Amino acid sequence: MRIFDTLGWVSTWAEPALDRPRYEDETMIQVKFPDGSEREFEDGITPMAIAEGISKSLAKRSLVAKVNGELWDMTRPLDGDASVELLSGKDADGLEVIRHDAAHVLAQAVQELFPGTQVTIGPVIEDGFYYDFARDEPFSSDDFEKIEKKMAEIVDRDLPINREVWEKDAAIAHFRKIGEDYKAQIIDDIIPPGEAITLYAHGDQWSDLCRGPHLPSTGRLPKAFKLMKLAGAYWRGDSNNEMLQRIYGTAWADEKQLKDHLTRIEEAEKRDHRKLGRELDLFHMQEEGKGMVFWHEKGLILWHVIEAYVRRRLEAAGYQEVRTPQVLDRKFWEQSGHWDKYRDNMFIAETAEDETLSLKPMNCPGHVQIFKFGQKSYRDLPLRMAEFGACHRYEPSGALHGLMRVRAFTQDDAHIFCREDQIEEETAAFIKLASSIHEDFGLERDYIALGTRPELRAGSDDYWDKAEAQMLNAARAAGVEPVIAEGDGAFYAPKLDFQVKDAIGREWTCGTIQLDYVLPERLNAEYVAEDGQKHRPVMLHRAVLGSLERFIGILIENVAGAFPMWLSPVQVVVATISEAADGYAEEAAAVLRKAGLRVEVDTRGEKINYKVREHSLQKIPVIAVVGAKEAEERKLALRRFGSKDQSVVGLDEAAAMLADEALPPDLKRAKG
Repeated sequence: MRIFDTLGWVSTWAEPALDRPRYEDETMIQVKFPDGSEREFEDGITPMAIAEGISKSLAKRSLVAKVNGELWDMTRPLDGDASVELLSGKDADGLEVIRHDAAHVLAQAVQELFPGTQVTIGPVIEDGFYYDFARDEPFSSDDFEKIEKKMAEIVDRDLPINREVWEKDAAIAHFRKIGEDYKAQIIDDIIPPGEAITLYAHGDQWSDLCRGPHLPSTGRLPKAFKLMKLAGAYWRGDSNNEMLQRIYGTAWADEKQLKDHLTRIEEAEKRDHRKLGRELDLFHMQEEGKGMVFWHEKGLILWHVIEAYVRRRLEAAGYQEVRTPQVLDRKFWEQSGHWDKYRDNMFIAETAEDETLSLKPMNCPGHVQIFKFGQKSYRDLPLRMAEFGACHRYEPSGALHGLMRVRAFTQDDAHIFCREDQIEEETAAFIKLASSIHEDFGLERDYIALGTRPELRAGSDDYWDKAEAQMLNAARAAGVEPVIAEGDGAFYAPKLDFQVKDAIGREWTCGTIQLDYVLPERLNAEYVAEDGQKHRPVMLHRAVLGSLERFIGILIENVAGAFPMWLSPVQVVVATISEAADGYAEEAAAVLRKAGLRVEVDTRGEKINYKVREHSLQKIPVIAVVGAKEAEERKLALRRFGSKDQSVVGLDEAAAMLADEALPPDLKRAKG
């Protein structure tokens, strides 16, 4: 290693370790590869040298290494025996490094184009990255083209990316000297004294504070990147601090992936539930009720149809429906533990009687109170308790997003109180129920994730070993092999999360079941077991849809507002060709309504093509066109959404046929 005392930093060798001078006391290390094979190398060899020793094509593909499970620069020497995996842009970790480097190249490009701009932070996010800049003059999206051009130029320079280790005081002094006050503040406030600080330098042209790892050079960054949008962001997320300018971008391993991503974004914009909610007259939101939904008639019809369907499925599965209070005393939330953990996200009310009350942020403690009412026996278990529970949680206004992130929401919530020996059976039954419900709504299950013990958790390792095994066995009993999500469990227990894919391939978490031994203990829930002694029940928290608001948002985007017949707020519009058919249109609508269909009548004096186009834009499943001929023959000319074909059917036949099509999936199955 070369030490630059005058600068206060240490730089790792960028050259392949095999080319280093050899010494008599050179030690050898064992390197283990993913296939289980092992080879001996000189101590201090780099992953790049290992890759080059195997093949030039492998070295060209390899962007970053994983050493003993830790991401590692390709040009950083190994330190002792290690397991080594070489990653490309096809690997998730490799793609993340590409995006991280794209953020750094963006920052360098901006500072070259706009001198005096300070850099702050630039993390990787889903599908891309962003960087926050401090600059007096505002950026414009018109700047994107020249910034992207400069980024491509930096890639073409193929600057070596070197990892530099600095002492804290030297790093602070360095950044203050070059006018990067935000970087100096990060180091001063966040990094403990004595801890090593790493910078990554693009040759001798630019450097940034960063933990890494990064690509070997800027030339290894694929030019499959694009700047997407601008936003404001407070320094450190605090509204009392300065407002910074955030530039978002996306980066991929190749041009095809970038093109596919941009196509998905374009399609997602067409499906945006906020846009469609207004256009289809389903709901709206406004400033005076941040995070609260104003449901219109059609939106509430959709809500009721979904709720009725879920209620039938729960009843058939042996759930009892309950309702718990919206507002409860602070003491109750202190006892449950929510006051300490969720206080900042709770809506609090002070009364004239010196009470401190809170709108409930969740339903589970209330369900425990119902369980505790009256003595319960082992014969009563499992007891499945469901509620369409309205909850309120404070979310910062910047985090709100249409129906997807709200402050007031209703959960299809339920809790199963059971014995330990019933956990696996109940969990397996729920997996089958949730999978069936998702399928009925046209959502394809991608996988189920088993969230295991987080770093901060309640309970011993023995408890977590048992609980994780119970959830894993339950999933397998339902015919599912879950994907392990390390550290993603709840504070008190492991959980299974359902990941579904929508029509354009986006992944959503939709449904969960969580194992809980803690809340029954805190709230003193008991049942009398076969031995005559009192025991604690186990509590399974579960939801299929999550919140109805969010689920409806997912549903709108999945079908692009064109709901299947059974869900559509308006299933049929009877539209007249001429005034002569007005009376028959009303008669036909009455027959269809009697058959159980949701029907509107359009007798306006507009041309029929105008009416058809307007109702098609509203994505009505069936338009029944009637004129003098149809009135005389008691028939309907049926047009389906998305089709130009028309079929003429007798009124009674049409009513029976359409009523059958409009049956919800569970009722259709029951009918046979």
